Amino acid sequence: MESFALNFTGMMLALTVVIAIAWLALRLLRRRLQPGPKAGPGAGAALRFVRALPVGPKERVVIVEHRGERWMLGVTAGGINTIAHWPEESDLPAAGARRVVDTQARG
Repeated sequence: MESFALNFTGMMLALTVVIAIAWLALRLLRRRLQPGPKAGPGAGAALRFVRALPVGPKERVVIVEHRGERWMLGVTAGGINTIAHWPEESDLPAAGARRVVDTQARG
C-alpha cells in the first residue's frame, strides 16, 4: 500500500510539472506571436488590410496599407498583381474611386 501511495504521488507531481511547463510555453508563445505596438525601426512596417471586393469565384480586388501608402492588388488563384498605388501624401483611394463612379453614372 505504501508503494502505491509513493508511486501515485510521484506521478501526480510529474504531471503537475508537465502541465506547468506547457502552460508557460503557451503563454510565452502567445505573447510573442500576438500583434501589438512595437517600438523601433520596424514599427510602421506592418501590412494592414483595408478592404476587399470579390470579382469572381476565386478573384478579388484588395486594398492594403503599408507604411502609410495604399496599394490596390488583384488577387487570383494564379498570383497577385498591382493595380494601383497611392503614395503617402496623396488623396485616399476612396476619393478617386468616387470620381470614377460619378463619371460612369453620367455617361
